[in-house]
Amino acid sequence: MNDAAVHLFRSGHLPVTGEALALPLIERAGSAAVGDPVFDEIFHPISARLLTHCDAVLRIGGPSAGADEMVAQARSEGKHVYTALTEVPAA
Repeated sequence: MNDAAVHLFRSGHLPVTGEALALPLIERAGSAAVGDPVFDEIFHPISARLLTHCDAVLRIGGPSAGADEMVAQARSEGKHVYTALTEVPAA
């Protein structure tokens, strides 16, 4: 994801990953492991909130229920969903 984010930045975009915002908060809030109550309180909800402020989603990588939820949310909000870096227009 971070390699894709660098590419998008160099194309003129402001890439943001939910993980970049969520993981420091999760650690500070006291999560001990992926899937514990603190993790679940923050990880997916922060991505869902972030998405409401984004113009588009780039869905790359393998199977991920969480990423698929973000794509569904993006589509329901009428946002662009790209599935390859080559699809994203330069800013």
